[in-house]
Amino acid sequence: MKDQIEYTVVDRFLKYVRYDTQSAEGADRYPSTEGQKILGQELVKELRAMGLADAGMDEYGYVTATVEASISRPVPTIGLIAHLDTSPDVSGKNVTPIVHRKYQGGDIVLPGDPNQIIRWTENPSLAHQIGTDIITADGTTLLGADNKAGIAEIFAAVDYLVHHPEIEHGRVRIAITPDEEIGQGTKYFDVQQFGADYAYTIDGQEAGEIEVETFCADTVIVKLFGKNIHPGYAKHKMINAIKIASRLIEALPKDRLSPETTEGRDGYIHPNVLTARVEQAELRFLIRDFELEGLKHHEEFLKQLCDRIVAEYPGARLDFQVEESYRNMKYKLDEQPQVVANAIEAIRRSGLTPRTNIVRGGTDGARLCYQGLPTPNLFTGGHNFHSKLEWISVRDMHKAVDVIINLLKIWAEE
Repeated sequence: MKDQIEYTVVDRFLKYVRYDTQSAEGADRYPSTEGQKILGQELVKELRAMGLADAGMDEYGYVTATVEASISRPVPTIGLIAHLDTSPDVSGKNVTPIVHRKYQGGDIVLPGDPNQIIRWTENPSLAHQIGTDIITADGTTLLGADNKAGIAEIFAAVDYLVHHPEIEHGRVRIAITPDEEIGQGTKYFDVQQFGADYAYTIDGQEAGEIEVETFCADTVIVKLFGKNIHPGYAKHKMINAIKIASRLIEALPKDRLSPETTEGRDGYIHPNVLTARVEQAELRFLIRDFELEGLKHHEEFLKQLCDRIVAEYPGARLDFQVEESYRNMKYKLDEQPQVVANAIEAIRRSGLTPRTNIVRGGTDGARLCYQGLPTPNLFTGGHNFHSKLEWISVRDMHKAVDVIINLLKIWAEE
């Protein structure tokens, strides 16, 4: 198994990262960038070349295909999902991947920008990579392991299954989605048409991890209404919404409830967008907590704070809106424990120590869980996502392929 997997997964990954598929916030199209469809078309060609005759890409850029079952007895249909866009935060154009052969420890200086250094002291996982091959970009762009590694691993597993029909597995559905990085990966995803009973996103990081919890997430939109008047005649008349917004942000806790002061299972209140003029200001807050009760508590805290601050400015008024984003997928995965149990066993059979983990964010799987498709998240072997310091272990990519194959075997055993 190993030789075939090693050849296809690395080869595919080095090819995919050269496609510019960076998604774009606020675009008036779907997917948000044309580059995503260009890679999507290439993926369809590869799937058809493997013999998956139904491979195709729809108008929204979703690439789907089917690996038919190798056995006749009924077993669940399993979905394998990855996304092809890269983060808007760092350029994904003209990526130059570098394979560092037989890494021997120490810092990795990226040659395209020597100021970009993957430091040994800041990357404890490097201690487990001595003697292995590591892939990085050259320091001028991100690498794109998030999530082109997931695509390469899924495709390598499919290629192996196609060439080894003696492996028993049920029907497998593949989906490669666009715009995940801007929270739109499942916007037009048709769960019923996809036709999987259970699914897995291959979009995590550290080898051996399976992510089973996400934040519960809402967006709060706070509109502050002041009163504009000529500044030369504004005494006791002007109400400056910019100053109210500034006062509100300043009143937020300094030592808690922010991304920069929290970790683990801590939630937060994060002001991430501000648009302001004298007459009106608008703030957007990302509200996060692993428990629904905690989420509501943070929102009530923010509402009371807004009411108190606005009351300091007689004549000002406030509009406070809550928009639901996603919910902790654990609530749904707990209803189908076999989905996680089988992934844990697949990781164990692949020679790794399974570790369940939390996601301090969201995944496509979080939304899919609430659309009726239980979908935990499996590792890719990548690190430092959304960064020029991104890196991935070739050995761990091979292990990810092993896990996918073992997972499909296990579902056929049930």
